[in-house]
Formats: sequence, structure tokens, C-alpha cells
Amino acid sequence: MSHPLLHIHQLSIGFQTDNGFRETLQQIDFQLYKNEILGIVGESGSGKSLTSLAVLRLLPSSAKITEGEILYKGEDLSKLSTKQLRKIRGKEISMIFQEPMSSLNPSMKCGPQVTEILLEHTTLSKKEAIAETLRLFEKVKLPRPESIYDVYPHQISGGQKQRVMIAMAIACKPKILIADEPTTALDVTVQKEILLLLKSLQQETEMSIIFISHDLALVSEISDRVVVMYQGKIVEQNSAKELFLQPKETYTKALLASKPSTTERLKKLPTVKNFLENTISNVVETKSEREKRHQEIYAQSPLLEVVNVEKEFVSNPGLFQPKTSVKAVNDVSFKIYEGETLGLVGESGCGKSTLGNVILQLDKATAGKVLYRGNDITKISKTALRKLRKEIQLIFQDPFSSLNPRIPVGKAIMEPMEVHHLYKNNKERKQKTLELLHRVGLNESHFNRYPHEFSGGQRQRIGIARTIAVEPKLIVCDESVSALDISVQAQVLNLLNELKDKFGFTYIFISHDLAVVKYMADQLLVMNQGKIVEQGDADQIYANPEKEYTQKLIDAIPKGI
Repeated sequence: MSHPLLHIHQLSIGFQTDNGFRETLQQIDFQLYKNEILGIVGESGSGKSLTSLAVLRLLPSSAKITEGEILYKGEDLSKLSTKQLRKIRGKEISMIFQEPMSSLNPSMKCGPQVTEILLEHTTLSKKEAIAETLRLFEKVKLPRPESIYDVYPHQISGGQKQRVMIAMAIACKPKILIADEPTTALDVTVQKEILLLLKSLQQETEMSIIFISHDLALVSEISDRVVVMYQGKIVEQNSAKELFLQPKETYTKALLASKPSTTERLKKLPTVKNFLENTISNVVETKSEREKRHQEIYAQSPLLEVVNVEKEFVSNPGLFQPKTSVKAVNDVSFKIYEGETLGLVGESGCGKSTLGNVILQLDKATAGKVLYRGNDITKISKTALRKLRKEIQLIFQDPFSSLNPRIPVGKAIMEPMEVHHLYKNNKERKQKTLELLHRVGLNESHFNRYPHEFSGGQRQRIGIARTIAVEPKLIVCDESVSALDISVQAQVLNLLNELKDKFGFTYIFISHDLAVVKYMADQLLVMNQGKIVEQGDADQIYANPEKEYTQKLIDAIPKGI
């Protein structure tokens, strides 16, 4: 085999903390060859991003390389001066970050951000750099390149922002492109487009790509070889095919099994912990069990009925400009029954979250009725609406921004109990909060900690504890697992199902991930451009979709090799 383009050789990195020096990465060793896509997979905190940041020396000041080398074309990058590194960053080795909104400059239009890089690293004139930027926008399949050149990042969708980032990263035709979780928060269909785009760019330019993700099925679809990381170490590396079809290590097997299957419905998803402790329960819900459960659910009166609901947004651009209106929700009707999980699926911008907000009365419907236990809640008084808030609750997509960073999590969970006058006093509320923390897999020591002291998965559990503190009847889960690692996602999905069985909750489960929705849902609503295009039993729709749009969503689910 030829010489590697990049060789991470016995790399160890540590952090200076209040409790002394702690080693985070331990003797990482792998190679990247010319014209190759190398996948790096593992959960949050496994050291994937830290390894990639070390390549470009973008480590935080508290981090220190304790041993090893980062050899690019035989030269150790860790020994270069800042001036020497500037010639390599962006030109020879480029990076696409996980969150395009925070990686793009919000005060600068999209086009000039790419043009700036070309002016910095090439000999192009300004006019040539602008023309090259437009050509790059076409290459990454951005619609209307000229108009996107002149808009700010907040004016375009997540998928489009990610494409601007890719255009910026490939502008100087780098030899190596590092893609750090470039599709995590995107729709499955947009994710598929980004993967195909990266693959075609790689074949066209023969650059090498390091593709980082927590989704092994996704990584195996795009990569030639895969490195699996766990707790700062490499546990397995092999060709993508071998690793996906015949994983050797228990941890790799666990990563593959944590994703909900699309062919069978396990009563409990296996987690990494189950694999490592050998406590896997492979009990499947049979078709007859599911049918019996459905007969009981659908024999009752509906808990919530949405009748011909519309939500129109009107923009007022200013003087002498015509008003424009968009129907985000267009003539939507469905029923949900007590004890049911209703899945709501569709791409970004299809109206899922707006519909959720209308049900929660956070947005007022332009037309139609929302009947909760037979009463139209679109017409109730503010006092009645406050009482209703206890019955209908929401689990947010981003638990960190929905928790107050200045309030300890125990207090945050007690707060809604006080608002709704639950329990006699704070002593009783605190006791209930401690029970809830246990119920969501946390403990008493977490009561006085602040949100920033928890991982993403733990914050999501705190969000769930806060939601169930007021003992609601109907819970809207809006993309509540989309940003989580696959194994943490499995834990949260299991928790939601356990809570549903214990407290008799009813869920509206909103997501763009059809595999997760199919696993959770009894009935499924497929939404596109504000309308419901298909609805029925989740398994039935998945097995025999009637609409081309539904088939497109199913085809976009990463299935691995």
C-alpha cells in the first residue's frame, strides 16, 4: 500500500482541570490514504471531534498533546509554527463543522464568506473569486446561487447552510476534508443528499475525507474504512463492509443494535450498557399483541381531535411591498386516543412543529377547531388555558436552551409544580422531584447541579422529568431525540415507553427520522407542505407506502451496507 497522506501516530491528549491533569485521548493510531473516505464513529465524549481538532491544532487552550505525532505528508503538524499552519488550514486540510449556524459568520452574507477564503489562499482577483464562489454554489447544488450569494445565514434552511459550509471547505481544493457530524441535525432526505454530494465531490477531486458520526449505518454507507472509538481509545478498525456485517467488538455490536429496527419491534431497545453487561432483552411485540392493544385504544372516545386546522403566516415586508402569506398548516384533520403514540413525520418546513404549536395553543389557528375531551380549546379563556397547560405538555428538541442556566435542575423541575399548585408545600415537591430524577435514570446528587454540568442525554432526561412533573395527559415530543447519540437515543425512547405504560401518557411524537417514528408510533401521519399526505397504521405505511413522498422518506433512512 502507498504511504499514508495523514498518520495519527500514538496520539494522547489531556486537559488541565480543577482536579489536576486528565488524559482524554489515549494512544490513537490510524492512517488516511489518498482518495479514501475514512469513517470515525463513536458516542459523544469518545474523542472523535477532539482527534479531528488536533489535526488542525484547533484544540482549546486547556488541552495539551502529551505524546504522539500528527504526520501530514511526513511532516509533524504539532510542531509547526502558527504561520506555517495558516498555509495548511483551509488550503491543504479543510473542515466542515457540526453546526453550520455557529460556524458561519451571522453578520456577513453567505457568498462573501466563501470569496474571502479564495482571496486569502489563491491568486484570484475579486471578480474571479466571486465567479468561482458562484460555481462552487452550483457544485454543491444550492438553488439560485446568485440570490444565496447575497443573503445572510439565518435567511436560508439548515441543509442550505450546510452546503455553504461545504462550498467554503472545498473552495481551495484541499487534499483532506474533515467532516465532523455534518448531517446530525438534518432531515433524512437532506442527509442523503449531503452524503451523495460529499461522495461525488470526493470522486471528482480525489481528495481524502475523514467522516465523523455517531451513526454506524450512516458511516458504513459512505466510508471505505471505519475506526470505532470509545472513551478516548480506538476499539476496532476495519473495512466498512467487514465492520458493518461482522463486528468483532461488543461495543461495535452495541452501536449497530441500538438503532430501532425497521423489520421488528422490540419491547425494549438494547443500549450500550446492556451489551457491556450482557443484559439484553430481545422480547418482540407480536402482531397479535399490537392488534389487541390497538383494539383497546381505539374503542374509546378520542382524547384530542384536530378538525380542518389551518395556520397561515403573513409577512409584512414594509412600505409599497406586497404582503405574502404562507399556509404552514393546510386543512389538517386527525384524532388521537388515550394511551396512543401518534407519529408525525416529514421534512423540515413541512409544518410539523407549527401543528404541534397550534395543538399546544402557542400559535393560534387561522381556521378550524382543536377539540380536547370534546371542548374547542382554540376558544377558551386565558384562565382555562393556564389550567389546560397542566394537561398538555411539551418535550423540547433542545433541552439546554429550554432550561434556565442559572437555576439548579431540581428547582427547575419543582417550578411547574408550584405554578400549578401541586402538593402541599416545597418539602413534598422536593420529595416528588427526587422520585422523578430516579425515574428518569438520574439520582439525588443531581438535584443541586446546573444544566451545563450534564451531557446532552442527561439534559434530555431532565427535560422529560420537568414535563412529567405536572402529570399531564398528552405530551408533544418535538424532535426530542434528534440530536442524541444512537445509544442515548435508545435509552430515552425506552424511558418514554416505560413512562407511557406507568402513567398512561398519550404522545404526539414529531420527528424527521422515520425509523424512530415507526418504532414509537401506533398511527403515523406523513406531512408535506402543510398537508397530511398519508395516514394509517405505522407498520402498514412503512411496509406499503401509497405516496411517492413517503417512499422517498423511507429510502433515505441509512440502512448500512
